[in-house]
Amino acid sequence: MEGSACGVALLCAVLSSVGALQVNIPQEVYEVARGDNITLPCEFKTTNPTSKLVVISWSASNAVILTYYTAIGVDIKAMYEGRLSVDIDVPAGKAHLKLSSVTLADNKVFECRVQIPGDDEGKPADTARLVVLVAPSKPVCSIQGKAEYGQNVNLTCLSAEGSPPPTYKWDSRDVRNMPRVAAPRTTDKGGVLSLYNISKDSSGFYTCTSSNKIRSAACNITLKVMPPSMNFGSTAGIIGGVVLLLIILIIVIFCCCRHRKKKKEEEYAMGVRGEEFHDKEPSQNGESRQADGQEDPPGDRSDRHEERSERGYDDRRSDYDDRRSDYDDRRSDYHDRRSNYDDRRSDVDVTAAVDDRRDRYSDRNERYDDERRYNDRRDRRNDDDDRYDEPYDDRDRDRPPVPSNKPPRRDYDE
Repeated sequence: MEGSACGVALLCAVLSSVGALQVNIPQEVYEVARGDNITLPCEFKTTNPTSKLVVISWSASNAVILTYYTAIGVDIKAMYEGRLSVDIDVPAGKAHLKLSSVTLADNKVFECRVQIPGDDEGKPADTARLVVLVAPSKPVCSIQGKAEYGQNVNLTCLSAEGSPPPTYKWDSRDVRNMPRVAAPRTTDKGGVLSLYNISKDSSGFYTCTSSNKIRSAACNITLKVMPPSMNFGSTAGIIGGVVLLLIILIIVIFCCCRHRKKKKEEEYAMGVRGEEFHDKEPSQNGESRQADGQEDPPGDRSDRHEERSERGYDDRRSDYDDRRSDYDDRRSDYHDRRSNYDDRRSDVDVTAAVDDRRDRYSDRNERYDDERRYNDRRDRRNDDDDRYDEPYDDRDRDRPPVPSNKPPRRDYDE
């Protein structure tokens, strides 16, 4: 009884499925090259083919892009205007979607759905994936890392586009352009060729090929492994750092020397040039005590040290005061000598002034004497002229007697 009941239920399900709505897209994946046109077929079967209300819709990634109504017509979304159309025949059970100028944006999952009143059981929708084929673009090759002995580097290869995603493969040739086998540790994965512990033998030409089912593209790169000593950038950086350090050291030494010289000049000006040569009497006392074999108790050493420090400070202070007083004395002596010099100079100036006045007085006296002698001569001459004007006899009478030893005077009339 139980077996017969199960058979009846299965027969009912089959009969119901045969009579229900069935929508079918023949393939799950459709491939098309970018820029080409494609038709996505959609077939359906209904138990009510004479229905006057049928709704057919196409969706792309769960977004409705086209809707067909038997009484109204076709409604296409604005983003697909001019590129999308539909071939619908309800009695024949056909609703094919036509897409032109396919782009990468059309690489989606498309769904066909049929809605008929009174026939809503079964399989009302089916899906298919559209794969847009794009040839890989020319890849870009680059080196990551330092191409030096003992270093690890990565050679990368990448195409900007390609659908389906391209695969990458690296080939290597030596400096003589001869094929060679890659090192055991070399890895090639996802367009990245990893080279470990490179050496001079790693130098050469490397080619990367990017390919998919449409076509392939390639790029080349040259690897030149150099020894670490050829890194001129690092060497120049080290040399520049050393030069900068030397310049800083020279500046510091110059500043220290100048500061020391200035300090010595200040000490010399203040009279404390010999301050560092302090009294060594405490050490002599300590040496004498050690010489006598006397040792101080440990508790008194700190006190004695403090006393020595205070005494040494007082001694240096007293020496400084003495030198200061000596300096003041010398300064006062200098001022005294300067005042004496000024006094002597003033005396000399007074003496010179007196001498000048005396000289001028003597000159006036000499001129006065000369004038007086001149006047006397003139007076005597006038007297002589007066005597000459008198009669001869009168002149002889007034003439003094002629000495015997003096020759006789001749008269002007003779």
